[in-house]
Amino acid sequence: MIRQEKMIIYNLFPLLAGKFSEWEEHLARAADMGFNWIFVNPIQKTGGSGSLYSIADYFELNPLFVDKESDLAPDEQVRDMTARAGSGGLRVMIDLVINHCSVDSDLIGKHPGWFQWESRGRVAHPFADENGKQVVWKDLARFDHRNTADREGLYQYFLKVVKHLISLGFSGFRCDAAYQVPRSLWERLIRETRQVHPNVLFFAETLGNPPELTKKTATAGFDYIFNSSKWWDFRSHWLMKQYVLTREIAPSISFPESHDTVRLCDELGGNIAGMKQRYLFAALFSAGVMMPIGFEFGFRKKLHVVKTRPGDWEETDVDLSSFIEEVNKVKEAHIIFQEEAPTEMLHADNSAILLMWKTSTRSSRDALLILNKDIHNKQTFYTEDLHSLVGDGAPLIDISPEYRLDSVNSPFHYDLRPGQGILLINREGGK
Repeated sequence: MIRQEKMIIYNLFPLLAGKFSEWEEHLARAADMGFNWIFVNPIQKTGGSGSLYSIADYFELNPLFVDKESDLAPDEQVRDMTARAGSGGLRVMIDLVINHCSVDSDLIGKHPGWFQWESRGRVAHPFADENGKQVVWKDLARFDHRNTADREGLYQYFLKVVKHLISLGFSGFRCDAAYQVPRSLWERLIRETRQVHPNVLFFAETLGNPPELTKKTATAGFDYIFNSSKWWDFRSHWLMKQYVLTREIAPSISFPESHDTVRLCDELGGNIAGMKQRYLFAALFSAGVMMPIGFEFGFRKKLHVVKTRPGDWEETDVDLSSFIEEVNKVKEAHIIFQEEAPTEMLHADNSAILLMWKTSTRSSRDALLILNKDIHNKQTFYTEDLHSLVGDGAPLIDISPEYRLDSVNSPFHYDLRPGQGILLINREGGK
């Protein structure tokens, strides 16, 4: 584990946000909600497919984001954007895509030895298994980091890419498909970057992998990994097994939805209680939380790495900004929610209630989340000795983002609203 920081991330999806000069309102809104990091998907020039993740030129910007009427050169427009973010208390990370590039990139002709090739003389495409089916991305060409005869040349190229992005004002990298790149490369890239830029952070994208592979990737020196809590059913054992296996290697980041998933509001049929429930759990479960642009307004249209445009901005009657701000304040204020704290799911007599207990390794805090799993109906929680669930009778206070109780007593009886969470913590100095 390299370091731990307050990691409250807003994913500003470039294709929805538009030109760099138009991002300021989104940055300001993110800051107002209490986010302290912005994550930006790739902004470089794409290949013919138009996919953000099909990069043709790592040093040229996607013309969709460049304001041709600006007095600033394209690179300066990015620097201006990251500087404006910084003035609002936001650090900015960007996707680092080094497993593959676009199939029509000039790199293939200039450096054919950098790539994997099929037996028929065609450049190899990356692929992944999705629900037992192999999905091949034919618009992508896969780099051969392991077997290229010019390993040093390929490495130096991507070290140059990292340095260039840092020069544009980015101070973090979400490393796309990190598990498909040799761990030795990540170790060297992270080490040599930090020798010059010690405050730059690296985040490993390892979703869909077995926990053992995630753990192996994380040991390359990544500051954070992303966990799979978004898909947890609040019952199965797999999430805690994953959490325990990796939490001492690198802290993790949860999310209620991402640019790769369907919109949660659409998935839940517009159930606002469910959206609040899922954001609250994501924010409290692990060290970090990430939320994509539009979640706060209940957007339903899935983000698309090719087709999304600013015109897809939705007009809704949903605004969860205040709730999200309150949740983020809780996360920002308490160290226990900024670390991979020892965590246990406790037994509740009512199976519709989730009891999540945490104890901090960096403070004297214990916390208990009492969460209604049911997003449609009220559920009753009762215990004769609430304090024993949190730690040796220590006085408890309610720090819930809404419907906060003035006092917390035992026995404890409460009818939770659909999806509602009650968050209790022992007073400073308690166990």
